[in-house]
Amino acid sequence: MADQDTCLADTLDVTRKFKIAGHVEGVFGTPVTEDFQTEPVERLDLTFEGVPGDRHAGFTRKSGGREPWYPRGTEMCNERQISILSVEELAIIAERMELPELKSEWIGGNITLSGIPNLSLIPPRTRLEFEGGVVIRVDGDNAPCRFAGSAIDRQFPDRSGLDLLFPQKARRLRGLVGFVEKPGTVAAGEAVTAHIPEQWIYPKT
Repeated sequence: MADQDTCLADTLDVTRKFKIAGHVEGVFGTPVTEDFQTEPVERLDLTFEGVPGDRHAGFTRKSGGREPWYPRGTEMCNERQISILSVEELAIIAERMELPELKSEWIGGNITLSGIPNLSLIPPRTRLEFEGGVVIRVDGDNAPCRFAGSAIDRQFPDRSGLDLLFPQKARRLRGLVGFVEKPGTVAAGEAVTAHIPEQWIYPKT
């Protein structure tokens, strides 16, 4: 049994839970073509499987390059149903890539938010509670990849190499992925509250 006088839990630097208010700037669905890119819609109807018809919908998904610990194609829990982006972070990426703009739908975003600083750094287990009642549980940040970079590259035929530049410039700015904890409808103009859980650094001992 651990010595209570040297219990690590008593010495952790803990950040208590808190809330941040934000705003829904846009919602995006998958077109009939099932392309990687999304398109603006009036509202986003969410079920426990995510966005119906979206290429990322489903209770489970197949593992890929992000899960090297499984053989590719292993069926696993789908924690990546929804892509959530920040208008402020998209502007930073665009500036770093020397682009006039970077739209959420180009890189497959489902929901674009404003007003939540450093959205991509929000910790796992955060609950995004939308004004209409929807709740999305954050799994973590969405690592930028060349696949999304290629979608940006197609928007600017006079530029080359944007597919490789995007992963370099969008690190820890590419938004979040999460899953639907409470289904319903999300629309642009709604308020959203990020319920940040208690946090600490798990030490390497």
